Order: sequence, then C-alpha cells, then structure tokens
Amino acid sequence: MAAPKRGRSASAQSKPGRSLALILIAIVALTGGMFASGNTTPRLGIDLAGGTSITLQAHNEPGQPNAINKTNMNTAVEIMNRRVNGLGVSEAEVQTQGTSNIIVNIPKGTNSAEARQQVGTTAKLYFRPVLAQQASVGATPSASPSASAGGSSSASPSTSPSSSASASQKATGSSSASPSSSATSQGRAVTDALKAGSTPSSSASASSSASPSATSSADASASAAASKLEAEYTALDCSKATQRAKAGKTAKPSDTTVACGKIGGAWYKYVLGPARVDGTDVKKAQAVYDTQSAAGWQVQMTFTGSGAKKFADVTAELAKNTSQPTNEFGIVLDGEVVSSPTVSQSITGGQAEISGSFTQEEAQSLANVLSYGALPLSFRTESVTTVTAALGGEQLHAGLLAGAIGLALVIIYLVAFYRGLSLVAIPSLLVSAVLTYAIMSLLGPTIHFALNLPAVCGAIVAIGITADSFIVFFERIRDEIREGRTLRPAVERAWPRARRTILVSDFVSFLAAAVLFIVTVGKVQGFAFTLGLTTVLDVVVVFFFTKPLMTVLARRKFFASGHKWSGLDPKGLGAKAPLRRTRRPAGPAAGPVDPKEA
Repeated sequence: MAAPKRGRSASAQSKPGRSLALILIAIVALTGGMFASGNTTPRLGIDLAGGTSITLQAHNEPGQPNAINKTNMNTAVEIMNRRVNGLGVSEAEVQTQGTSNIIVNIPKGTNSAEARQQVGTTAKLYFRPVLAQQASVGATPSASPSASAGGSSSASPSTSPSSSASASQKATGSSSASPSSSATSQGRAVTDALKAGSTPSSSASASSSASPSATSSADASASAAASKLEAEYTALDCSKATQRAKAGKTAKPSDTTVACGKIGGAWYKYVLGPARVDGTDVKKAQAVYDTQSAAGWQVQMTFTGSGAKKFADVTAELAKNTSQPTNEFGIVLDGEVVSSPTVSQSITGGQAEISGSFTQEEAQSLANVLSYGALPLSFRTESVTTVTAALGGEQLHAGLLAGAIGLALVIIYLVAFYRGLSLVAIPSLLVSAVLTYAIMSLLGPTIHFALNLPAVCGAIVAIGITADSFIVFFERIRDEIREGRTLRPAVERAWPRARRTILVSDFVSFLAAAVLFIVTVGKVQGFAFTLGLTTVLDVVVVFFFTKPLMTVLARRKFFASGHKWSGLDPKGLGAKAPLRRTRRPAGPAAGPVDPKEA
C-alpha cells in the first residue's frame, strides 16, 4: 500500500508548474478584463470620493404589519432613483441594504439638504387631465396607450393605434403637435386649453352670484395666471435636466401646471389641469399579459370606493373630447408625466386597464409607479453623511499610507526572520494584491461594490492574515527539518499539516466576516466584504502559488543544501543528525538486535 502512495506524491511533486500556470492564467484574465472594460480602478465610496450618503429605514403604515417586503422595497428604490436622477447626478446610486434599509449615495459633494428633501419625502402621484402638449425639437410624435374598462375585449380605439410604451406615448394634438410651432401658437394653445378646461357650471355660478366688480377682478386674476402659465410653457425646454427638475415640482394638486414627460427617448412638455384622482385612490396595480385578445402586456388598476367614483367622473368628461391631447389623462409622479393614456369612454366599476405596445419590463415599471401611490410604507432618515472631495482624498491617502506601512513592516519581518523564504512570501503577497485589486475593480460595475474606508481597513488586516498562512507553512517545514529530514521530503510532509491549520484559520476568519456582513448595515459591511474576499483569495494563493513555488525552489541547491541565508539552515534550526541505516552482518555474529534499529 505504501508504494502507490509514494507514487502519487512523486507525481504531485513533479508537476507544480500546472498550478503556477493556472494562477497565472487567472491573473491575466482578470487583469485583461479590467482593462478591456475600462474599469482600471475600484469605485470609491462616499467617504473616499466625497459626496452625500443617506440611509433611509422603512416603517410599516398602521394596519399594514407585513408591508416591508422585497416588492415594495424595490418599488421604493425605483421611485427614489427617479428623484435622484432629477438632481442631474449621473453617478448617483440607490439600493436596498438588508430587508428594511435603502442607501442613497450621491457623489461629488451634492447639496445634502436638497438630496435629503428629494429622497426623504413620500412620493406624490396624481391623475391630471392633459390640456396641451408640445414635442421637443427633433421628437417624433407617437401614438398613445389607451385606458379602458377592466375586462373589455379591446384596449385601444381604432383611431388611436397603440405604440411602444416607454411610458406616456401619445399622438400630439393639432394645437401642439408640430415641433416647430412658434411661441405665439404655443401661447394660443395654452389659452385655448385653459378656456376649454374651465367648467361652465362654475362660470355660470360665478356670474350669477358675484358683483360686476368681483367678476372683473376674478377675470383679471385668471388672465394674469393664464399669462404666467403661457410664459412658463413657452419657455420650458424639457430636454434640459435643470428645467425638468423644476417643472411643476411646486404645484399644488388644485393648480393648473406645466410638466415634462419622456416618450420613446424624447421629452415632451405638458399643460395639466388640476388633479382629479390621488395616488392613494389606487388600491392595486399589476402588469398582466392579455392572452384572450392578444393585446400583449397591460396594466390593470383597481381603485378604492371613493377613487372609483372620481375616476369615473374624470373619464366621462375626457371621453367627450374627440381630439388629442384633451382626451388624455396624465399619470404624474413627483411632477413628471410617466404615462398619458387616451380615454374613449367613461370607465366605471373601479377597474381599468392601460394598454399599449408594452414590454414586460415597461408594463411592470408603470404598475410599480401606480402601486407606489398606495404603498403602505413610510421612510425615516436614519443618517445623512456629507464628505467633501478634499476630505475624501485625504482619507484615501491616509488609508493607502497605512496599508503601505503595514505591508513594509510585514516584508521587513519576513526578510529578517525567514531570509530566503521571503522569496516565496513576497511574490505570494504580490499575487494576492493583484487578484484583490483586479476583482475589486471589476466588482464596481458588476455589483456596485464601492471601496470605502472600512473596506481599506479590511484589506490592511488581510495582509496579516495572508502572511500568517505563509508563516504556518514555513514553520511546519522547519519542524520537519529539525527532525532530520532533507528539504524536499520536509516540504511534502509539512504541507498536509500546514494545510489543515490554514483552512481552519481561514474558515474562522471567513465565518466572522460573513456574520459581520449579515448583522450589520452601512459602511461596516465594506469591512466585512473585503475581509471575506481576501480570506478566500488567501486560500487560493496558498494552494495554487505558495505551495507549488516552494516545491520548485526546494529543488534548487541554494535551498536544498540548507544555505545559511535560505532560512532553512539545519544547524541554525538545531536539526537532529539524520538517521542512517547500516547493513548488519548475518548470522550469530550479528549480535543482539538493537530495538531502536528494529
């Protein structure tokens, strides 16, 4: 049984080049991927790059004990992402953390007060009638999704073909469809829309009960408001993010206002009437696929009791209008039109469908927006941290300096105490550093990993963990040499014992990192993630680089002969004299058998 075992060991010893080639291929692949993707540096967290970090914690609304779930949290993230993008920050990031926290990271020193106001308040969803709309220059008008009563066989009238639903696709009306309309024609369109939007009953009541002077004053006030709205509508350019961020954001539900909406990649501007239905009137919204009439993906809405009546009233009024866009209602979230379906009939019964050439993702996105109006969640701001770019740079410099000092001290210790064996330890540390850097750079765009200050601390701690694995292996080899063995068999006998110790030690470190990552939130998770990653890489480097490299060097005369600078000098280690077997004479002349030699 012993012979095959020695054969396998000999085979394993003779081919360490395979493991070294494998780790080299991994390094080349990761480094090549890093440069090919253009991500040559890790993404920096707020505390290193500068910016604002906001932590929000979700709370259930009264009577909704199980509202904190994955679906609701993802919907909230989508809405908050819209708000952050409204600030014009392209590098902003909104993501869930744990089961009840949302982290909003806005780099580059964005105003924390504005950011907190944007993400910390409840979303406002309204249904407003569309009075006028204008396409931006270069936009091609497209057909609108349509709203119909739930259960109807046809979701869109023949006069309004469905279109792709990037939310709010529509065919622009005659008053505002032309992108080249002049400012005068735009102003007339607003004036005509405001006149058409006023209810005869209210006008008649006002004229019959008010005095001529009061009527004159009211007319003057209305004329001034219309003129102001005309000026806003004419000047509004929805293709500019700064104007989109301000359009209609301060309007009250009872106000007639301007707003922006995106259609098929182009921006449109609107004049919207007072809100007729509130987002909280939507009881449920979901994306479904219509298999009966082959209408594709639709969004089905269910209204509350009061919401059903409001929706029936407004759709009855809109259905009387035969031309677009005055037969549309805008679904407005935080002042932005996300969809504006056409209406051809009064929709009663508390259920409605919005259809168009939706993809599944587009239908689900619109359903999420509609659901947010009745989302049984509220958010409280747990913390707001603002770091200037200068302070972030100082902290990054300090972290790198600390890491360099730690690495230098470890190298000095290895050279002073292990001498020639440092030729194994130092390259192993460098391989571990290259793998860690490349993986962190690639994880930035992949899973949005950001290197923060605690993560840098985790990487510094990992230097000691990695060096500890080398030391365990080296000491096991020295123990075998002290027993009188030569270097090559000492390396192979020391490896199984060192391997067990390294695996147990790294398992404990990884377990601690995993527990820390699960039970903590915020920046501490960066420390735990980095510690866990470097612990796994430590195992990879020791198995596929350190051990094979040690096997190769054990064949070299400098190490095999036990040179005094090799770190494996038998005399310096106090090694025992090797046991030597001598041939004993046969027969009685051999004398008594020494038990030690038996």
